[in-house]
Amino acid sequence: MQTTKSSIPESIPFWQAFWFWLKLGCISFGGPAGQIAIMHTELVEKRRWISEGRFLHALNYCMLLPGPEAQQLATYLGWLMHRTLGGVIAGLLFILPSLLLLVLLSWAYLVYGEHPWVAGIFYGIKPAIAAIVLHAAWRIGGRVMKHPLFWAIATAAFVAIFALKLPFPLIVIAAAVIGWIGSKLLPAAFSGSAHTSAQKSYGPALIDDSTPTPPHALFRWSRFSLVFCCGLLLWALPMAALTLSLGWQHQLTQMSWFFTKAALLTFGGAYAVLPYVYQGAVDKFGWLTPGQMMDGLALGETTPGPLIMVVVFVAFVGAYVQASFGPDLMLLAGITAAVLVTWFTFLPSFIFILAGGPLVESSQGKLQLTAPLTAISAAVVGVIVNLALFFAYHVLWPAGFAAAFDWQAGLITVLAALALFVAKQDVMRVLAGAAVVGLVLSLWGVV
Repeated sequence: MQTTKSSIPESIPFWQAFWFWLKLGCISFGGPAGQIAIMHTELVEKRRWISEGRFLHALNYCMLLPGPEAQQLATYLGWLMHRTLGGVIAGLLFILPSLLLLVLLSWAYLVYGEHPWVAGIFYGIKPAIAAIVLHAAWRIGGRVMKHPLFWAIATAAFVAIFALKLPFPLIVIAAAVIGWIGSKLLPAAFSGSAHTSAQKSYGPALIDDSTPTPPHALFRWSRFSLVFCCGLLLWALPMAALTLSLGWQHQLTQMSWFFTKAALLTFGGAYAVLPYVYQGAVDKFGWLTPGQMMDGLALGETTPGPLIMVVVFVAFVGAYVQASFGPDLMLLAGITAAVLVTWFTFLPSFIFILAGGPLVESSQGKLQLTAPLTAISAAVVGVIVNLALFFAYHVLWPAGFAAAFDWQAGLITVLAALALFVAKQDVMRVLAGAAVVGLVLSLWGVV
């Protein structure tokens, strides 16, 4: 693709960027890979707002952070183009449509979930989810498992969470330490990055490789401190208000604290943190049942935005069912919980970008912090395999191993796996096909 100098935009109008970010938030299906691909196609190839090198440099930084990398990349690019306001707008619009849609779908799920048609659709989707989670482990493993050490880390992580029942944060910390030590003892094993492929040239861009860093993106300790302190206040004030008004043990306070921790542990994407969310939301706090957790993941897969937005479903259902504000205000409790959890889940991502962006802009070509992330990603493979097995157990033996095997669910799982691994179909098509199969089985009275 050739681009002439005259085709480079003279500037990036704020409102043009605004409408792009809003559009992206509404069409960002397909997980982080699809979302990043949309941004690359629009911003690097077509609009020429940013060069390939600057785009990949920003993406490498977002890959190192906990949190949803695609949403963080949108925030970073918005900040680079239009300062702090641009970053905040880009990041918010990336998640706002998903938040509104998931609140609506969560309410509909609770009110109409027992309807035979709805139940049939979810019956078909649940087995497909087990195959999708296993496929996610395979995709991550394909990028990471380049050395026997990573296979050992993945195996150890699987044993730790499956057999020893160790908490997910401990597994993440241990993997990071192993990665740091391994980078010293076996540097060749940790060389490379998930996004270090040869860069293509799409012609000159407004923000090109050689474009000087704009003044607002220059690192200053005063600005770093200001952003960090503002972020800390934006976390501490609502947390203090919740604690003082409702108490530390209240469900909404505990949700806010729990998802703050989850936001800092999502290395490797949403699938990596799902075991931690499950441990807390289902096992520890009892906000959801295992079946509801799988239904929430199904809704998260079928809506735009980051998959970690499944936390909206977890919060809404937990607060609604347990009537956090009393039996007369169940809907208000669900909406409040969904908004609070979204706030505490995504606030760290904004702080990481707005505070750390200037450091990244000053380190182009020098970012070499991938070893801990690579080790964490290897551990994530083992953790996600455990999650896939857990989902498969609850789908294929819904009443336990002592009961009969659900062969219809097993067949859907196999078909979904073949579609993903062999036919290379995308997740949305697999889910749609599984939903149709479940609906047909329901109408026939088979399930």
